[in-house]
Amino acid sequence: MRYVALLRGVNVGGKRRVPMAELAAILEGLGCTNVATHLQSGNAVFTATATLAKRLPQLAAAALEERFGFAVPVVVRSARQLQVLFLGNPYALEGAPEDSLFVGFLSREPSARQVKALDPERSPGDRFAVVGADAFLHLPNGVARTKLDNDWFDRHLDAVITVRNWRTVAALVERTCG
Repeated sequence: MRYVALLRGVNVGGKRRVPMAELAAILEGLGCTNVATHLQSGNAVFTATATLAKRLPQLAAAALEERFGFAVPVVVRSARQLQVLFLGNPYALEGAPEDSLFVGFLSREPSARQVKALDPERSPGDRFAVVGADAFLHLPNGVARTKLDNDWFDRHLDAVITVRNWRTVAALVERTCG
């Protein structure tokens, strides 16, 4: 089965460098096959058993920390999960411009109470919808200006989030689903 691993906070602004060839080697060393990275921002597509994929966030995070000396949260999604997410983005469905669309991949599904407690007015003009373990973001003012940042989601949803722009999500869907 095909999956994608999404690393948070690597290779941004020259900090927390994780060469993609080394990421691929780490994933292969953990038992993944057909590993291919996408861009330099911590995206890897691979084949694995469901059992390995379920354990991979912890295994990969531990291997990356051992190799590079800093914590790297890892979120994993199956090809099917990516496809459902891609086809169900409420902001894409209503025709929002592609360059304003982002997806936040959460490390776990938050409770309905946690989602309901999120302030929809935190970042005027920006919108979000948390569906399962994914946060769809419509950021017409740009990702650099939003107050819907990783720390805010992490704190309120008691999960780690890693965000990708819509173009990257589309490319990952294509690479996992064919």
